[in-house]
Amino acid sequence: MRKFIKFSVLLLCSLMALCVSCSSSDGPSDDKEVPPTPPANPGELYPWEENRTALLNSTDMVLIYGGGHHREPYNWDVDRISSYVTYKDKAGTEHWLFDAFLFLELKDTGNGGTNKTYTYENQEGLDAANQKDWKRLVDYYFASSTGLGALNRAISNAQKRLENPKTKHRVVIAIPEPIAHKTPANENSTTVYWGSLDGHIMDFSIAQDRVDACKWYIDYVRSKFNEMQYQNIELAGFYWLAETAGTTRDIISKVGAYVNQFKYSFNWIPYRGAEGHDKWETLGFNNAYYQPNYFFNTEQSYAVLEETCKTAKRENLDMEFEFDYRVLASNSEHNIYYPRMKDYIKAFKAHQIWDTKRLAYYEGGGNLLSLKNSANEADQELYHEFCQFVITRPIRSK
Repeated sequence: MRKFIKFSVLLLCSLMALCVSCSSSDGPSDDKEVPPTPPANPGELYPWEENRTALLNSTDMVLIYGGGHHREPYNWDVDRISSYVTYKDKAGTEHWLFDAFLFLELKDTGNGGTNKTYTYENQEGLDAANQKDWKRLVDYYFASSTGLGALNRAISNAQKRLENPKTKHRVVIAIPEPIAHKTPANENSTTVYWGSLDGHIMDFSIAQDRVDACKWYIDYVRSKFNEMQYQNIELAGFYWLAETAGTTRDIISKVGAYVNQFKYSFNWIPYRGAEGHDKWETLGFNNAYYQPNYFFNTEQSYAVLEETCKTAKRENLDMEFEFDYRVLASNSEHNIYYPRMKDYIKAFKAHQIWDTKRLAYYEGGGNLLSLKNSANEADQELYHEFCQFVITRPIRSK
């Protein structure tokens, strides 16, 4: 790739040394600008961390996807996220809805995107996100008028109409997976691509470098949360984006220990049968939500969903409720997927998941709002049935 010019033996040696440390294929990044080290010093506690005596609990955590340019709309503004903060029933009475919000993203594609992936799985041949991409994602979450800022404002608006919730709403932030190779699909691609910390060029073939990159990200999130001074939300924890332990088993416990050091919970949502799902506590997670994957696999019988509930109870796992746009009456596959979503309600109640387990909610990145705004009667009925399922749970924290 490079062309060496042999002016002299000395020059040749200099170029060879440069090749080892800063080659175009093995350099820290293809971006010239390297993000600064977060202002928080390792181990330095912010006031809310000093005052925290235990991990913060929640019962109903909705997944808020954002940061990838393939998302439409791209931003979560106040109007959009308000429908996840409160719910108005058929009689017109307003209720608090979800008590926790998990902000996460899998990739950044689409017009204006970087064409990078934040996770090894489903990476579609994309390159792995680097340090600058990780920073950009955090800055997206902490923009003043969208993301966490919009959530904070939506809660403030709702407090003018409702009694204050028993606790502040919780926020959980996903940690991108520190993928070993720059091109995940190519194990011969470089492991020196992410960036540098304190002058050290990170090599993701080294487990400690991957751990340190995660610590950098965690500290940057903490510093941004401190900077914004939100009044209505609390940073409750972090989420491990890799849905199986297969590619990250060697670093999970160290990242979890760092998260717990500041009294944050370490959360995970493994898919059904994922490697490590039955060892989630040993791996170092505080909470693990098991994905049934029943909604998406139409060949799975209802009996499989029931067995997944039994597995969750046996292995002390919490669970995820799943649906997407295919439940909408306007979708050609509505008649297949509509009853599958209702099966979650049925099975979760029959197997005491509804009344005893924490739940995470995957709704495909905005489809609860689509149900709410639909003019179709079946969509409206499903919307109210789902929201009633959430707000009437005996385990509710508020």
